[in-house]
Amino acid sequence: MNKKASLETEATETVDKRKRRINLRALTVTAIMSAVGAILMLAEFPLPSLIPAFVKLDFSELPALITTFAFGPGWGVLACLLKNLLHLMFGSSMGVGELANFVLGAAFVFIAGLIYQKKKNRAGALLGCLAGAAAMGLVSVPLNYFIVYPLYAKVFNMTEDMIVGMYQSILPKADTLLKDLLIFNLPFTVAKGIIDSAMCFLLYKPLSPLLKGRH
Repeated sequence: MNKKASLETEATETVDKRKRRINLRALTVTAIMSAVGAILMLAEFPLPSLIPAFVKLDFSELPALITTFAFGPGWGVLACLLKNLLHLMFGSSMGVGELANFVLGAAFVFIAGLIYQKKKNRAGALLGCLAGAAAMGLVSVPLNYFIVYPLYAKVFNMTEDMIVGMYQSILPKADTLLKDLLIFNLPFTVAKGIIDSAMCFLLYKPLSPLLKGRH
């Protein structure tokens, strides 16, 4: 009986040690990916012929998406949070841009990771990415309409008409903020998620052994 109890204790200790190693690796990788994401945020660029120049394209959700597939959606959300906390030191939006980026990125990687956890194969990853990109796009409309754009207007002393005017310079019929968000921001955000997903599919398999310590 004592021998059996001893074996069970050793097995429990072995499992605990393995979990601690996995968590330590996940935390280390998440920290590195957060730093990479913050750098990618700094490499953002405008597409003024497609959307007003204050809305910029970046690929900073890519490292968080890779983290999500490697360790789970919670770690991906943490990578989004840490990335934006790091970017606060260099950003010029007084935290408004970082708030938007975190909420949208977290929605993207959490949904993608949640679906992938239930179906851990290529089809599950694809479905998760598409659902995550769609969720990010849908969340962007109420987030921008009720929170982000009003905050931008206050911080930078702008009116809603001034913001709408930037959109109308591209498409004159986009004469309300809600129209602007539906016509421009929603498809732009979904496309951004799809691009991040495509790059993740290219990079994840060769990186996976390194991320999980199986190289």
